[in-house]
Amino acid sequence: MISRVTFVVVLGFWLTMNYTLWNIEYGARGGDTPVPLQLVWRKILTAPDASSLTVYEKGDRMGYCEFSTGVGQQMATFDEDRPPPDGITLRNGYQLHIAGNVSMGDFTNRLKFDGRLYFDRTRHWQEVALKINSRLSVIEIHSLATNQTAHLKFSNDGMVLLERDIPFNDLQSPGGIVHALSGNMNSDFFGGPDMSDILPGSLDQKIEWDARRTRVKVGGEAVPIYRLETSLLGHPITVDVSTLGEILRIDLPGDITARIDEWSRP
Repeated sequence: MISRVTFVVVLGFWLTMNYTLWNIEYGARGGDTPVPLQLVWRKILTAPDASSLTVYEKGDRMGYCEFSTGVGQQMATFDEDRPPPDGITLRNGYQLHIAGNVSMGDFTNRLKFDGRLYFDRTRHWQEVALKINSRLSVIEIHSLATNQTAHLKFSNDGMVLLERDIPFNDLQSPGGIVHALSGNMNSDFFGGPDMSDILPGSLDQKIEWDARRTRVKVGGEAVPIYRLETSLLGHPITVDVSTLGEILRIDLPGDITARIDEWSRP
């Protein structure tokens, strides 16, 4: 008799807990639950594996890109049969590496890009280095948080056409960036007129992200993910991130999408 009662109690507890977990996973707001943006950012910076994405424009393949973290690079050096030492993410801070190449419409040369973002142990950024190059042209951007400026250098066929430091105050919005590059310049490189007078007033907007937990199909199976959403110049931008921090899909203006091949809408 006692054993039967114990069995019923254990079974009831197991069913209750599974229902509770299922309700958390699927029931809240149809599966969509707001989450703190910092939670998703921490997941991205501590992702153990690289994210390899194929880039498409209007459904046509145009290139690839890869995201990897310093944590993932450290994990790759450890013995798989032994757990990694505690605190590996705290020794030298965090690092996010972005690399890839794409073709742009009728542009015959592929654009290659390689960038690194460095953060301290509290996940505050310290340094940014980005290089974009085609067969003849090279764009280099480098910035240190302590300098409060971004150094921009543009070269073509070995000749430097533009090199200047842009204050952070001019980088608060897309309009500030345009004005910093062309507002006070009348060079032939920018075609003469102030581009901020030509482009829409929405350039002054500041980018704000919304983060939530939802579900998508990966490899035919619905799995939970984090979704980041914002807009730029009135165009939506969406980033899907796995619960381990790998980037699964990025939707950009111009019908440009970068995604893993297994990704599909539920």
